[in-house]
Amino acid sequence: MDWERKNDFILKVMDAIMNKEDLEKAGSLKVKAIEIRKRILKLIYDAKGGHIGGSLSSTDILTVLYFDILNIDPKNPKDENRDRFIMSKGHSVEALYCTLAEAGFFDKEILNTYGKFNSPLTGHPVNKIPGIELNSGALGHGLGVGVGMALAGKMNAQSYKVYVLMGDGEQGEGSIYEAAMAASHYKLNNLIAIIDRNGLQISGSTEKVMSLENMKDRWEEFGWNVIEMDGNDMQQLLTTFRNDIPVNDSPTLIIAKTVKGKGVSFIENKAEWHHKAPTNAEVEAAMTELNNQI
Repeated sequence: MDWERKNDFILKVMDAIMNKEDLEKAGSLKVKAIEIRKRILKLIYDAKGGHIGGSLSSTDILTVLYFDILNIDPKNPKDENRDRFIMSKGHSVEALYCTLAEAGFFDKEILNTYGKFNSPLTGHPVNKIPGIELNSGALGHGLGVGVGMALAGKMNAQSYKVYVLMGDGEQGEGSIYEAAMAASHYKLNNLIAIIDRNGLQISGSTEKVMSLENMKDRWEEFGWNVIEMDGNDMQQLLTTFRNDIPVNDSPTLIIAKTVKGKGVSFIENKAEWHHKAPTNAEVEAAMTELNNQI
């Protein structure tokens, strides 16, 4: 076997090994996301209320970030060099709480207090909870704060990245576009924004409430790299965050196309499940469906 053929053979073997490892990683993350969805359902059922639709749609994104992408340490949540994550769509805090608990930022037993008197877990994120960077939920603010964090990192010659997860209904807030202009102006290539593009908000279809398309063209005009992908496909999420973010001087936006209520068939793509607690029978049916997915 000549050198060129031998080298080509070695590269193909290495690619096969890497693809196998990526597939195994995606599979393990998919199982973890299902377990987190199960905990979200229980959390909201016990609390008798919560933003279930958007929590379920964003679970895969949070799972990939917290268990593969983010440079974070639950034992040292204030490490100066940590990556920063902002849940701008703070009303979906149930998904964030369950993910943080699964990642070891606080005891899972604390989840049982959600919705109860004197619980440290409130209905929107507060930075008194380990792992939460910003009190969020007033929509349209997260990206602006993310710009400030990313700019501070640049000024201090730090290597951390800032990730901001927004909702698609949130895109009606004008402050987002002021932040988008600033991010491009300051060449914040350490800023990655994500839109949970599930197409629904509390009052119905996003396109009927306030049309958002063509979202990709709009953000590209602001000077951002824009990637469109399936936000509920674990393999695509891994590939996008690991390999597809361009190395240039621009911030990046990932438009993650998701299904509101993902994972539970009778919740999926139904606006009435934006904020709603399932009944006991519905929880049992959902748990059976999710267990079957595993």
